Amino acid sequence: MADNKQSEMEEILAQQRASFTAARPEAQALRRDRVKRAIALLVDHGDDLAKAMSADFGNRSVPMSMLTDIASTVNFGKYCLKHMDKWAKPEKRKVQFPLGLLGAKAQLRFEPKGVIGIMSPWNFPVNLSLGPLMQVLAAGNRAMIKPSEFTEATSELTAQLVAEYFAAEEVAVITGSPEVAQAFSFLPFDHLVFTGSTATGRKVMEAASRNLVPVTLELGGKSPVVLGRSADFAKAGERIAMGKMMNAGQICLAPDYMIVPQDKEQEAVDAVRSSASTMYPTLLDNDDYTSIVTDRHFDRLKALVEDARTKGAEVVEVNPAQEDFSNTNSRKMPLTILRNVTADMTAMQEEIFGPVLPVMTYHGIDEAIDHINRNDRPLGLYYFGEDSGEREQVLRKTISGGVTVNDVIFHISMEDLPFGGVGPSGIGSYHGPEGFREFSHARSVYSQSKIDVAGLAGLKPPYGKKISKTLAAQIRKA
Repeated sequence: MADNKQSEMEEILAQQRASFTAARPEAQALRRDRVKRAIALLVDHGDDLAKAMSADFGNRSVPMSMLTDIASTVNFGKYCLKHMDKWAKPEKRKVQFPLGLLGAKAQLRFEPKGVIGIMSPWNFPVNLSLGPLMQVLAAGNRAMIKPSEFTEATSELTAQLVAEYFAAEEVAVITGSPEVAQAFSFLPFDHLVFTGSTATGRKVMEAASRNLVPVTLELGGKSPVVLGRSADFAKAGERIAMGKMMNAGQICLAPDYMIVPQDKEQEAVDAVRSSASTMYPTLLDNDDYTSIVTDRHFDRLKALVEDARTKGAEVVEVNPAQEDFSNTNSRKMPLTILRNVTADMTAMQEEIFGPVLPVMTYHGIDEAIDHINRNDRPLGLYYFGEDSGEREQVLRKTISGGVTVNDVIFHISMEDLPFGGVGPSGIGSYHGPEGFREFSHARSVYSQSKIDVAGLAGLKPPYGKKISKTLAAQIRKA
């Protein structure tokens, strides 16, 4: 990485921090104006951004991009506008008896942290950069964004548009190579948001720790789908297929594998296969179906399938039009279902991030629960079924970042619910009021009474009978 890129990033950070400090306290109206400008950017240029995303992928459904990256981000910005005044209000907190009677007060203020770094991935390049930005701005911060180098056209257009709608001391976009991203992660931000793989998340957290920068890590993992015996298998198959094939499975919350009752496996597989065929009767020339983003990622997915085949898996390719994928450079891959999977297969060890769906079976629901608990805690967990007792058994005995019941992925689209992982699937969250607080400093403010409280309680040396009474009153069993 050229030294001038490093200097540019350091200069922008210094400029933003100086501007932030000089402007405090900043009016709520200025925060609202920044959120409105971010919304306007997307409304004015959504079509251009969707076309750029399609160019970056080779093919990416423009209507899907308008839904997942443009409309959802616009609506999240509007949600922030609706609630940010309430979020920003100080909270009254209680003080111990009898301090409140004596005039003492306590409150919690939610104040902006300063300059927030946002490192966004390639799979939803607009949503996962400008989505967090909405709450970062709502909380009163400045922001520097490092988008992915894999979606170069989208990143460059985002940088150009942000420069039109924001001054550099408000929001800036830094484009460039993985080396630029690495240097970005070492900058002394006031908070750093990273969305990406668990492996890269570890490196980002290590880099941020050099400057004790707090982090929000939105990672991934193998999000399981548990089908109970009471599930509507036809409906479940349609919803699983839709979630798995959206963006060709290149979603951190995509259903990674299914766990189904052993005697219902064929019904579950047929339901997914039938639904996928209905939604995507053709694939190669179908603009609704997204390409795999790079040759490297495409080769990784093919190797993952071959590894499973070699180790005994049954490979079910959902190719309703019987198209020939061997003589094309479109990087399109049909939904590939893997049956008879085993723990030694790569598909059962790594997050898939593509249109490959392993299927496991269980005799009793405890087997499914035990499998989930033996592995890293996933970003999402999905349960299908009408048996409320079984549903609660699955939810109470497992831990995941979030849950959708009788569908997949949808919990991330609920603006008022926090989105985040747990352990290897992430740290911290955004969305909902929790997101506002994630990007705010919760500052405690205690106002002491005019009365000499320390004297009344005997807290001042030399200690005597008063402190003995005070201690006796406090040190008692509950």
